[in-house]
Amino acid sequence: MVFAFTVLAVVLIVEGIPYFAFPHRVKEWARLLEEIPEKNLRAMGLAAMVFGLVLLYALSFYRH
Repeated sequence: MVFAFTVLAVVLIVEGIPYFAFPHRVKEWARLLEEIPEKNLRAMGLAAMVFGLVLLYALSFYRH
């Protein structure tokens, strides 16, 4: 459980960096997102999730 909260904390830190460092750019990127078709956004989200799962799977072998 501690590991899950540690991962969540790191994700929140990494996700917060652009908002803190480049708030104007984040607003521009958000406007650009409206132009990307939902199908493409879903594909990018799926690709990110699959990559994350593969990375976690690979790292689980590295720890042992």
